[in-house]
Amino acid sequence: MENQPSQAPRKNSNLVYFLIVMILALFATDIYLYFQKNKSDTRIVYQDSEKTRLQTELDSLEAQIEQVNVGKTRMSASLQAKNDSLKAKIKVLRTELAKGKLTVAELAKAQEDVKQLRYFVTKYTADIEELKKQNQSLATERDTLKTNLVTAAKKDSDLTQKNKDLDTKVKVASALKVATVNVVAYKIKGSGKEVDTKRSSVAKKIKINLTIASNAVAAKAMHDIYVRVIDPTGNLITGTDSGTFNADGQDLQFTYKTSIEFKDDGSGYTIDWINPVAFQKGSYTVLLYADGYTMGKTSFELK
Repeated sequence: MENQPSQAPRKNSNLVYFLIVMILALFATDIYLYFQKNKSDTRIVYQDSEKTRLQTELDSLEAQIEQVNVGKTRMSASLQAKNDSLKAKIKVLRTELAKGKLTVAELAKAQEDVKQLRYFVTKYTADIEELKKQNQSLATERDTLKTNLVTAAKKDSDLTQKNKDLDTKVKVASALKVATVNVVAYKIKGSGKEVDTKRSSVAKKIKINLTIASNAVAAKAMHDIYVRVIDPTGNLITGTDSGTFNADGQDLQFTYKTSIEFKDDGSGYTIDWINPVAFQKGSYTVLLYADGYTMGKTSFELK
């Protein structure tokens, strides 16, 4: 019984030694695993098949970028910057993969970089496709607008032509026309009395007697009347007060110009004209114009 107290300290001492040994063993294991991991990370690997796969994927991604740019879509500054950035990343990865040897860590990093690059290229492709759709929509709207403008321009042109034609019809309809017209030559006696005659040798003037056809659209106002007298030889007789006017789409010279007041009441009008030269034997033609159109025509004969 007296020997028991001495055995207890010896047992405790053994336990302490055991624990120390275990701790040292665990510490040695950790050191071994650390160096093994470090050795694994720096170990040179020769995985040609994996490098080839990564290079092939880079080729595919680069081709994808080029394909979305084939349409020459006009990119924003941000998309252009992304395009340049992706191409630069691919170039860097190609340089890394072109090395003859890669460590496990370098290969893992290359795999992760390619993975991220694939995501960015997919996002970039989607952005470009959306931009193409927007551009196509804008092009469609532009073409539709052009078509609408052409259609509107044609309608405007047609309407302008119709208005022009209508205006011409109105002008034609509103132009005065003679209902009846005749011409009588006169000689003038010394007393000033006028006597009608058929003889060219004594005739000095003519009187053009006319009535105007009823016209509801013609302006009830003063209208300029232009007279052209053609002699028996076919020449226009002119005087010092002759001038030009436009009728039936052409410029003409007149023999005499006067005005009448149109009331659309069937009134008769007489236009006096004194010949500045001697009358000749033969047939004379008298043409009347008003409102830009031929008003009427008649003739008379002198012996």
